Amino acid sequence: MGGFDPHVHVELKVVQGDAAVRNLMASTFGLAGDLPSHVTTGCGLRVPYAMTSPRPDRVTCLACREHARLEHLRFAENAERLGRMPGSAISPAQAKTAADRHRDLAERFSDTEG
Repeated sequence: MGGFDPHVHVELKVVQGDAAVRNLMASTFGLAGDLPSHVTTGCGLRVPYAMTSPRPDRVTCLACREHARLEHLRFAENAERLGRMPGSAISPAQAKTAADRHRDLAERFSDTEG
């Protein structure tokens, strides 16, 4: 796609966003890597990182909203499955809390008025 794209997108890996990883590394080890200038989005475009957001109320690209909704639902299912596994590092209650949070995010991404 050439030209200016006015939409706000989500990163392809919306659940494992680079900013979250960067913040974790910075708080844990005192290391802060640079964020990429361009990223691949849920709709398949490469856009400036500044034109992306993990927040449902900011994303205007409908294809990216649907991508984020599906990714959060998938993550919620995986979290619950992990919580039920014997010897899991997270308890079923912790898994349910994480799954509920991601299902809420999925619901917010499905609201096209956002």
